[in-house]
Amino acid sequence: MAGLIGRKIGMTRLFDEEGKEVPVTVVEAGPCPVIQIKRPEMESYRAIQLGFGRKKERRSTRAELGHASGAGLDYAPQVLREFRVPADHEFEAGQELTVEFFEPGDRVKVVGTSKGRGFQGVVKRHGFAGRPASHGHPMSRTPGSMGAGTDPSRVIKGKKLPGQMGNARTTVRNLRILKVDPERNLLFVKGGLPGARNSYLFISKT
Repeated sequence: MAGLIGRKIGMTRLFDEEGKEVPVTVVEAGPCPVIQIKRPEMESYRAIQLGFGRKKERRSTRAELGHASGAGLDYAPQVLREFRVPADHEFEAGQELTVEFFEPGDRVKVVGTSKGRGFQGVVKRHGFAGRPASHGHPMSRTPGSMGAGTDPSRVIKGKKLPGQMGNARTTVRNLRILKVDPERNLLFVKGGLPGARNSYLFISKT
């Protein structure tokens, strides 16, 4: 389904009708111009390509400027993203999508890049309990023995091991929009969303 490109602002809280505190993530979403329309007869699928943000002219290539000019823009968007659309939805190049595309109560899917944590061990990366903590155990945070014995005499692929943590594409589904602020192009989404502040998010209806 079609959606919007946004930028994560941070977290705050709202209060519901009963006065209960609800944590929300604030996202600056859109306005997103429609840069290109993908049609089944040309690209074999139906989608729209949206833009978000504005690149400085000196940092934009002529190819990027030429691509954006097809939608009537005199600048190159900072981010481009395709969203699949159903056959009964019609869009035009140059059309702007705003947060009014969503309504409070809508369920959405959010895709982003999680915070990078660097190289981490199994205790932090996978939640291992660790070895005995008493009497100063010399290897309290190591994964321990994991070989498979004489046959096949090696560590089986897919084991939970130390390695790069975070900085990966992350999708969170079935989130609820609690508030829409068209004047400031803001969406208030219940709960936490992947990524650091100012990272880009791709929000679509489920």
